[in-house]
Amino acid sequence: MLPFSIKKEGYELSKFDDIFVNMCEDILENGYMNESDDTRAHWEDGTPAHTIKNSCVVNRYDLSIEAPVMTLRPVPLKSCVTELLWIWQKKSNKLSELDSKIWDSWRQDDGTIGTAYGYQLNKKYIFPEGEMDQVDNVLYNLKHHPNSRRILTSMYNFEDLHSMALYPCAYSMTFNVKGNKLNAILNQRSQDILTANAWNVLQYACLVYMFAHVSNLEPGELVHVIADAHIYDRHIPLVKELIQRKTYPAPKLEINHHDNFYDYRPEDFKLINYEKNEQMKIEVAV
Repeated sequence: MLPFSIKKEGYELSKFDDIFVNMCEDILENGYMNESDDTRAHWEDGTPAHTIKNSCVVNRYDLSIEAPVMTLRPVPLKSCVTELLWIWQKKSNKLSELDSKIWDSWRQDDGTIGTAYGYQLNKKYIFPEGEMDQVDNVLYNLKHHPNSRRILTSMYNFEDLHSMALYPCAYSMTFNVKGNKLNAILNQRSQDILTANAWNVLQYACLVYMFAHVSNLEPGELVHVIADAHIYDRHIPLVKELIQRKTYPAPKLEINHHDNFYDYRPEDFKLINYEKNEQMKIEVAV
């Protein structure tokens, strides 16, 4: 199948970078600084990781115009898609099935991340159309009932929270079809803006591109709702440096599409003409 290229004329610079810079400036200028020692997250040396944050941040990305790719620093597309497919396609919580070490800090004794993320999407439920998991239910309804207002997933299962290594951050996707365009809302309870924003937006954009194609739809808008958008205290100087960097035109995202969602692989995704700034070393709070 021929690669699928998403890019239209009209933006000289990455639209994602514009949104990211505006969001960070607003957090730094108007955010609430949490200086309490009563914080779950800590730095590797044991110091509490405080944050400056804004609540209920909403960002909108028109996926029909360009793929939301940061150029202020590199975003590893293959790693983003690998994690996405681990959760949504493999529906796994086993770290042995993830070709990445990004979840190692939350590894439990059984080699999993507990009952989180892929574990939840692998659960079967009784729907009017029969027994299936949440992902298959979305795919079924996009193909057979695209006008439904009930096409969504949720990984925030209160019954299983006690055995999750980490409560789901990006926990819910709601899909809505308008005409022939697939739109989606990604709900996130909490986000480390420096380390995770560019990562999450790109990977869930890729999910919309895949779901749109296998449902004979076109990609529309991805709306990202972040309940707690925060910058950690040790990240503030890095964010200030990052948002002063030169930005570049958004690259083209080429996808080798498949008719079956479960046939996608990380190597099906490529960024063409990806100009970006150098990477920066970032300490991660856990």
